[in-house]
Amino acid sequence: MQVYVDNAATSQAKPPSVLQAIEYYFKEINSNPGRGGYELSLEAGRKVLEARETLARFFNVPNPNQIIFTSNITEALNTAIQGLLQPNDHVLITGLEHNAVVRPLKFLEKIGVSYSIIPTSREGLIEPSSVEKVLQPNTKMIVATHASNVAGTIVPLKEIGEIAAAHGLYFVIDTAQTAGCLPLDFQNLKASVLAFTGHKHLLGPMGIGGFCVREDVAEIMRPLYVGGTGSISDQDVQPDFLPDKFESGTLNTLGIVGLAAAVEYISKVGLDKIREREIILTKYLLEGLLELPEITVYGPRNPQLQTGTIALNAAQMDNAELCYVLDQQFKIMTRPGLHCAPLAHKTLGTFPEGALRISIGHYTTEQEIAYVLDSLKKILARSC
Repeated sequence: MQVYVDNAATSQAKPPSVLQAIEYYFKEINSNPGRGGYELSLEAGRKVLEARETLARFFNVPNPNQIIFTSNITEALNTAIQGLLQPNDHVLITGLEHNAVVRPLKFLEKIGVSYSIIPTSREGLIEPSSVEKVLQPNTKMIVATHASNVAGTIVPLKEIGEIAAAHGLYFVIDTAQTAGCLPLDFQNLKASVLAFTGHKHLLGPMGIGGFCVREDVAEIMRPLYVGGTGSISDQDVQPDFLPDKFESGTLNTLGIVGLAAAVEYISKVGLDKIREREIILTKYLLEGLLELPEITVYGPRNPQLQTGTIALNAAQMDNAELCYVLDQQFKIMTRPGLHCAPLAHKTLGTFPEGALRISIGHYTTEQEIAYVLDSLKKILARSC
């Protein structure tokens, strides 16, 4: 048996409709949207518009033009962070943030931007009331991941969004680990920017991501880069309207149509059903891991409070070695180390060694989880 449990990195299996949509576009259209007056170029433009409409419905965004496509969520987060902050602004972040948030903020320290960490428990849990306690007079933004990419801990976005709105702060959300497995309502969350990636739980291809942006925020936000947009080409300045303001250069239209097909598939299955199954599988995996005395599991250890991402370490065995043995001897694919999130590991108490991450996905089965647990028992029995 071959088992893929690295879905927090990317979903390996994709719905057949995603592959079909990409193949159809590549074979039958494969033209540049907005860069021609002929029918195939116009059809390409229609495919991109349809994708915006699909994502706008999915995230509850009022206007499809508020959906901006990027190459990945890192680009989306950089656009929001670098495009909204000014010298000497202060930012609040959670103790679970990925380097896609931390590094842009460190980069902006050279212009006087600073950040503080919202108190985050050893399990990755946040008490919303603690947010106001760390606000500063120059706080301008709160950035929060929806769930940890290390331990799966879910962050209370709704409550944090209410606090951000009450204080007139920008609220930027990183949904890399939750879009496609947890409901996300852009308007209800009071988000300024909601960043997403296509290749994880959204079940789309790599190389496509984006963000939803409030129209008033978009007016203020600076684009990360500028250039050709296929619009107002008689002018040498960047368009100031959506989506063109943030979409210079040729779009990854293959990725966009693949992502649209994936989101349509998820919408048909239903997020409630997807989450219900994720809870069942996470409970099964957690209960099995917690029965192994040699294993330490980090995070909430509660399927209601986390996604299907679990971090663990084995006594007297380095997590990289455990990952290697699982792969080479049992064909089980996991991820060791720091997961591009050293801040989260410091919060969890696993820095600098890191942890082994097992992350289930849409196509994970009970049989595969049983195999993972049985394989771990065999490895631990040999190492004792």
